[in-house]
Amino acid sequence: MGKVLIIGEHRRDELKANAAELVAAARVLGDEIDAALLGPGAEAAAAAFGAYGVATVHVLDGDVPVYSSDGFTEALAPVIEAGGFEYVLLMQSFLGRDLGARLAARLGGGFISDVTALTVEDGRLVATKPLYAGKVIGKVAFTGSGAHVVTIRPKNFTPAEAGDPVAVTTQTLAAPAGYKARVTHVDEKEAGMIDVKEADIIVSGGRGVGGPEGFEPLLDFAKSIGAALGASRAAVDAGWIEHSHQVGQTGKVVNPQLYIACGISGAIQHLAGMQTSKVIVAVNNNPDAPIFKLADYGIVDNLFDVVPVLKERMVEALKS
Repeated sequence: MGKVLIIGEHRRDELKANAAELVAAARVLGDEIDAALLGPGAEAAAAAFGAYGVATVHVLDGDVPVYSSDGFTEALAPVIEAGGFEYVLLMQSFLGRDLGARLAARLGGGFISDVTALTVEDGRLVATKPLYAGKVIGKVAFTGSGAHVVTIRPKNFTPAEAGDPVAVTTQTLAAPAGYKARVTHVDEKEAGMIDVKEADIIVSGGRGVGGPEGFEPLLDFAKSIGAALGASRAAVDAGWIEHSHQVGQTGKVVNPQLYIACGISGAIQHLAGMQTSKVIVAVNNNPDAPIFKLADYGIVDNLFDVVPVLKERMVEALKS
């Protein structure tokens, strides 16, 4: 198909695990795959790409901001054009959506976001993506020339397996002339908390938890089984929990192996963000709650009575 550049993400000097999903997606499009990492710690994180057979990583490190949409685009665009990359892949993350859109505008090759599958049909890329909050699944193809930019929805591509690492060569990107805007500081989330977009298991609470104190048993449950803590928009709007936990159309779209919805009625906005979960368990004391129409398993009961039992049984199951 053509040369592919994947733009990975790292936390400090460690490559994020979702890089394996990007590699898997890139392999659908071709065997010539390079990577790019940008921001402080990029040089140290680059070596991890070797486990996936990616030998060349373009890095922007040193005296650079944590993130700058215009600055990083200025650094990357000339490399993409000069290197003859036909496809540029990013995760459907905050960085991917922002940087991907700006790169596409700069390169003029088109932009397809939130892709859940990639195929090659008659020699061209065809991307599958949800539309209208998941009510329609569309197939989209590029029509023009130039570097085509695609963002991949997390947890939809089976991660590439790590193998014997190859030696990684890093190529330093030219520093941008300046930055119109830059991220200067990031407040780290609580240690040990898993981001809902990266989680295989999510325990979510909604209006039914009754208040901020209602999330305490859910947090304990989530930590005990290695899950992330999610929330509905109603709970976030009420100020019971931070927006970073919100799952839904105006929050984060997730695709875990297991989604446990506690006290969530199942508004359309929320369902749009989690309906592709592999298994959905709903706990609600209202038997007519819409969430039960989507759930694989439903429990009609008081969530505060159910959650301790679920915790005990799941902890036991995970130990065996």
